[in-house]
Amino acid sequence: MGPLEISTVAVVLLVVVAFAAGWVDAVVGGGGLIQLPALLIGLPDDTAPATVLGTNKVSSVWGTATSSITYAIKIRPDWRTIVPLVVAAAAGSALGAQAAKFLPKQYFTPIVLVALVGVGIYTWRRPELGMISRRLHDGRAHYLRTAGIGLGVGGYDGILGPGTGSFFVILLVGVLGYGFLEASAKAKIANLVTNLAAIGVFSASGSVLWKLGLMMGAANLVGGFLGARTAINRGNGFVRKVFLAVLAGLIVKLAYDTAQEFF
Repeated sequence: MGPLEISTVAVVLLVVVAFAAGWVDAVVGGGGLIQLPALLIGLPDDTAPATVLGTNKVSSVWGTATSSITYAIKIRPDWRTIVPLVVAAAAGSALGAQAAKFLPKQYFTPIVLVALVGVGIYTWRRPELGMISRRLHDGRAHYLRTAGIGLGVGGYDGILGPGTGSFFVILLVGVLGYGFLEASAKAKIANLVTNLAAIGVFSASGSVLWKLGLMMGAANLVGGFLGARTAINRGNGFVRKVFLAVLAGLIVKLAYDTAQEFF
């Protein structure tokens, strides 16, 4: 694993966590809530933050790719919608990464926290939301809104990151009218592109523990495959429940981060 000393027990636990993260991420996004904190705990204290992030991306991209392929085969999402979503997300991620150098993150996190609480209440109070796929817009209006979602969520991913998949899902459901299952399929494909772009940056700077990342990636791949199949078999209602659970976890995490910053 390079110069870092990582115990066998830590490696085994990280591989198990990667499997769980792949499953959750395939269903509704948010696997980073599980995997990234585990890496922060399992790796030595002197591990560079960029190395933690780079290794996390190398691990998670395998599950994302597997679930994306599974969704593409089983759900057959509309690629005319995916193309503007992905292109705009890539551009937004690049812009967000640049903006991250200048924005004060201690104020950004509370804003995201408030937004997530609003999204959670909105979804919970509307049990019919996302149960069926019914596009709310057609033609140019649809594709412009799709590109706007890609640009906005991609920018968020570049600046901060946690919950990117969940933001993709809820906006595709609430703004465009897709069901949770089809929204998850599109979100996975968009998230795959942003992950690949990030890996290119991290690997170019040598900020990846490749052996650990690939071992975790194998487990993440299996978790992603099983998670996508579970979501497809169980349908929109199941995905909605997992979405709310992941959203609750993200809210707790960001609330804790905010408290740490200000208190």
